[in-house]
Amino acid sequence: MEPDEPGTSAVAIDIMPLASPKGKEKYCELCQREAYLECAKCQVTFYCNADHQQADWVGVHERICQMLVPIRAVKDMYDPAVRKKNQLRKAHLIKICKLVAQSKLSEGKHEEALPAAHCCLQTSIDLYGPNTIQLVPAYILLAEANMGLGNLTVVAELLSQAEWAVLKNPELGASVQQQLHRSLGQYYTSAGNLENALFHFANDVWIFIIYFACVEYGLDSSATTKGYFLIADVFARQGKTLIVHSLYSEVAERWHKHLTSLLETHQKHADSSVSFYEKSQRVEMEEMLRVMLEFEQTQSRRDVSQIALIAYNLAMLWFINGDLHKAQDFGSTALQASLQIPRHKLTEPIQELLQQVESLQTEPRPGSASSTLH
Repeated sequence: MEPDEPGTSAVAIDIMPLASPKGKEKYCELCQREAYLECAKCQVTFYCNADHQQADWVGVHERICQMLVPIRAVKDMYDPAVRKKNQLRKAHLIKICKLVAQSKLSEGKHEEALPAAHCCLQTSIDLYGPNTIQLVPAYILLAEANMGLGNLTVVAELLSQAEWAVLKNPELGASVQQQLHRSLGQYYTSAGNLENALFHFANDVWIFIIYFACVEYGLDSSATTKGYFLIADVFARQGKTLIVHSLYSEVAERWHKHLTSLLETHQKHADSSVSFYEKSQRVEMEEMLRVMLEFEQTQSRRDVSQIALIAYNLAMLWFINGDLHKAQDFGSTALQASLQIPRHKLTEPIQELLQQVESLQTEPRPGSASSTLH
């Protein structure tokens, strides 16, 4: 049965108790309470009320509805071939749910991210078993969604489960350790325990530098900037503005090197319609740079050189991703700041970028950067 209209949830129908085998109670997909409704499309997903059914549909069920049918309808699990095929389906489902949850979190839609993160965790438990290391990414996703909603008690429980899984697996890879330290740092920041937050953020950055940045990217890579940014946020809450300024300077310099390189590549392939960033990456980059710019602009002693650098980074970011209006706005801000310093090294590149923006804005032909990049 199809949804009533595009964008709405699939029709839910009442569960007929007599149609279920004895001892096979149905439980709500979101809260695990007794269910009274089932999805009319897949008929293998159940809800305690219409609100939870609608929330699940908007959050993830619309994407995975038919994927769940073969997973949850399999009966002959004693057949090794059937069991193996179902395991592959579950692994694919976990991947889809993880991507959906991450996408919604990057857009700040924490409540909508909950169903995908929950399905990711439940399917991971079903596939790998409880208290296994493979559950940690799902715990972290659920924790991040709840953190955005202010449910810190739930966050603490989820992260303690993740820590327990890590303690039982001393051979754990660096990637998961880094993710966990970052989530713990964000939790302690929200809870007001800034010393613990700094401890975990420091571990986040240190693990990344040792295991990733040095080997794959190099010490000067922009890949480490999120860790520095989060540490700066903690110091900002402590009122230690000099330390914040120093950390933001480090982040801005790394982004400048990275974006300058991307800008050069972009200029060589001006007709390309491929964005350099996924939406989630662009949103995260813009958020960091905007926070840094606002911080520098509101200081009693404004560092105009730093303002010029950060604003220029934002101008390059938006030019590369095709928003010429924002590129012009931030470029103008950068130019005004740089002109306050005689012979500033960024004045000329900022002017060149603004000239390119103006040229593209007046260019009438279709297929220009303003119409093809997203």
